Amino acid sequence: MSEAVTFGDGLNGHLFLPSGQGKAGAVVILHERYGLVQHTLDLAQKLADDGYVALAPDLFSRWQGDKAALNRGEVRATLPDEEIAAVVNGGLDFLKGHSRVEASQLAVMGVCQSGRYPITIGSQRHDLAALVAFYGAAQDSDWEVTPDQPRPMAQMIAATTAPGLYVFGESDHVISIDHVLRIKSTLEQARKSYRMRVYPNMPHGWLNDTMPGRYRPAEAKDAWGMLLGFLDETFHGRWPGKGRVKWEFQSDIAEDYDFGKNVRLE
Repeated sequence: MSEAVTFGDGLNGHLFLPSGQGKAGAVVILHERYGLVQHTLDLAQKLADDGYVALAPDLFSRWQGDKAALNRGEVRATLPDEEIAAVVNGGLDFLKGHSRVEASQLAVMGVCQSGRYPITIGSQRHDLAALVAFYGAAQDSDWEVTPDQPRPMAQMIAATTAPGLYVFGESDHVISIDHVLRIKSTLEQARKSYRMRVYPNMPHGWLNDTMPGRYRPAEAKDAWGMLLGFLDETFHGRWPGKGRVKWEFQSDIAEDYDFGKNVRLE
């Protein structure tokens, strides 16, 4: 079951509920640069089909630009962290008060441009059980300190308490292996628990079945299974608690890897 919802101070999104009447863990799933398009709604539905409550908020609820052009990828909107955080926090508070949600089992999942926001939110509140980023949070633009991004990424990572799942592709034209190693090293220096995987030959956006040039069905299925396993483990306390740290890193790349050869696919 899904429905359009309003939460917080006039914010918009779509809520997806799993079958049955019992409580379940919940995921706030954040859209890519294109806004709240069908791909994100499809992922939210998949989460509901797999037994989770999923909320897909419109991060650009208050943005006054051309949303049709945004959906087509013709324009880009980059909003201040504070403004995005207000939307995500509003969504999390909405979920915590929902009758179908187990309030101790909350996760934030970002994809591509929104990959930095699970870390941003996780650095502000400690009622989250998991942080998830698919091919995001690692590129240079996410590590720059600007008026819109006033807190350094390393500082935000150090302030998180929930374990994180980070998924990358070897052939990503936006995120290099050096970028991956930077976030890995930062997590380890801060003694933060994580599971991280670099999939061989995968381009940027390979989870997106609305982009035939990028979509890789076999690897997308495998990564989705990894996501479900991570949510199950973190929601049910099967990751180390206070005083223990768990690092899991898996990578498969070419010995002669060359980021300069990675190209953008459609």
